[in-house]
Amino acid sequence: METQKKSRRHPYAAGRWMPHDREHLAQWMLKIMAKADTHTGPLLPVVENFKHFIENDAKAWMFFHQMFEEVPAEKKTASNGLPQVRDYLHMLKLFNVILTHAPDFDETGFVGFPFNAILDWSMATEGGWAGFIDEKINCHIKAILDQWGRFLKSADSACVLDADPRNGWFGEDAKKAMPDFTKEFVCDPSQPHYGFKSWDDFFVRRFRPGIRPVAAPEDDSVVVNACESAPYALARNVKLRERFWIKAQPYALQFMLNNDPRAAHFNGGTVYQAFLSALSYHRWHAPVSGKIVKTALVPGTYYSEARSAGYDPLAPNDSQGYISELAARAIIYIEADNPHIGLMCFVAIGMAEVSTCEITVYDGQHVKRAMNWACSTSAAPPTA
Repeated sequence: METQKKSRRHPYAAGRWMPHDREHLAQWMLKIMAKADTHTGPLLPVVENFKHFIENDAKAWMFFHQMFEEVPAEKKTASNGLPQVRDYLHMLKLFNVILTHAPDFDETGFVGFPFNAILDWSMATEGGWAGFIDEKINCHIKAILDQWGRFLKSADSACVLDADPRNGWFGEDAKKAMPDFTKEFVCDPSQPHYGFKSWDDFFVRRFRPGIRPVAAPEDDSVVVNACESAPYALARNVKLRERFWIKAQPYALQFMLNNDPRAAHFNGGTVYQAFLSALSYHRWHAPVSGKIVKTALVPGTYYSEARSAGYDPLAPNDSQGYISELAARAIIYIEADNPHIGLMCFVAIGMAEVSTCEITVYDGQHVKRAMNWACSTSAAPPTA
């Protein structure tokens, strides 16, 4: 079999989830640190549980000391001398603050991954690499993200949408970034929060009818883009097994598809990977018409990045090929009506905080091309 060709990486890999301006991120961290320092109450139960686990599990105790100790000296402070996250106790205090905050919009440096920002440098260490692929550690991280997801689904989180005339999601800066928002998405500007019930309700907003036209609606040979994503990589002659953690991050079908026997069907096939930016529409649509053969929700990692990516200041953006085998994800197999397409598979990859993949179709269901069938949300208990 021909060797898997090197994936082509698209220059849009950052996705606007984290600020490119490191100084802005340092200022954001300083603000969160100040709130953590003034908090004198107990940790939230889910954070306290994580603390107890770290202090009573030998591997976690080792990893969470290593990951902060191994951050290079020049990374331990920002360019302006501001201190970064010092140790696991400091990390937990910062998590405690974030759990009751929804992301603000900021034109100069939107922090869409606040937990990711806290773990930014520690993720790239030996201790971080080992710790963030540990199953028990990921269970606790999931519990924390689920707690944050419940907050973001609550009415209390909606105030961030329009409370600030400048940094609200319907404020001056956001309107420049999303100038046609009211024309494109279902909303009511006359209502509080434009009619959105929560931050998460806003995040998984719906297009107005007719906004997402389908190419060649009568031609079943056309495969449409499943979401409003930007190209990240294209790989042909993909193998069942590969050393996906190396620098080129080649795809390994067996692990991407969670050891499903159907993976063998795609051996030697093509993988197209794309990503959603922070401002994107976060719903997925069926790329073809056909029958849903199987759906699966796969638990996985949240903050694991490829060691070969080095100190990626926007991690795990430069590890998107790598996390396709490891991250929490949803898998949907569909037998296309067009026999020349046949069986295909859609994999929704949860990255960092945006880790919940909600599947809204079921095994045996027939779907039409461009039908809404899943969405990616802030972390919360997944549903299928």
